[in-house]
Amino acid sequence: MTDELVLLQKKKKRRKRLIAWICVTMALVLLFGVCTWYLGDYYRADRAAIEAYAPIYEMDFYVRENGSVVFEPENAVAGLIFYPGGKVEHTAYIPLMAACAKEGILCVIVEMPFRLAVLDTNAADGIREDFPNVKNWYIGGHSLGGSMAASYLKKNAEGFDGLILLGAYATADLSETELQVLSIYGSEDGVMNREKYEKYKGNLPDDLIEVELIGGCHAYFGAYGEQKGDGTPILSQQEQISLTAEQIGALVLGKDGHGCPLKES
Repeated sequence: MTDELVLLQKKKKRRKRLIAWICVTMALVLLFGVCTWYLGDYYRADRAAIEAYAPIYEMDFYVRENGSVVFEPENAVAGLIFYPGGKVEHTAYIPLMAACAKEGILCVIVEMPFRLAVLDTNAADGIREDFPNVKNWYIGGHSLGGSMAASYLKKNAEGFDGLILLGAYATADLSETELQVLSIYGSEDGVMNREKYEKYKGNLPDDLIEVELIGGCHAYFGAYGEQKGDGTPILSQQEQISLTAEQIGALVLGKDGHGCPLKES
């Protein structure tokens, strides 16, 4: 083989490596751009709506260093750790948790990485220990947040009294646990997959309590505006939040005789 032929083959190899490097670099840049766009495209809390609820529920809250929002009513008899919906700013659930706190429930809204609970399913770790005076604990969430809360209970059920699902279903099997489970969804919910909801209902205990909010939608559990694909609500956002808090309060506080019987909405 002549020196010229060897040199030509080396040039071809270098060219192939260069082309491969350029292709990989372009793919990574494209992937980074797509990820940046996807993670930056989320439902932001409606500040005006949240401020409008302030005089209604009159509940103070504080924000911890990790971003979690805490409502700590005096002499709270139970606690609720709440996982926000996928790609929804966690502060959008301030009105709902304020309403629950007014019922006497200590509430902690967890801030999730990139607003996706799937990225930190164990976000509830350590929260109960921070509030040792609260003996009864529940965990719940909206949409993806509810599903991830259920997944968290798969390994931590013994530390909780129950699960609250809002427009959500549990892919984790909790059917053999002694958890109290409350599932609330709106009749006009156009986001929650009803087929999957029915499919995975068997993952929950037989005494599951289901409440359909007639006229409710998917987005009105939070204050973040309309959600793509959702149905047209008949209930107002305030009505849906108030009814939801009432049902949560009846379950959580009713266990110790402080609440009232659940009723179908």
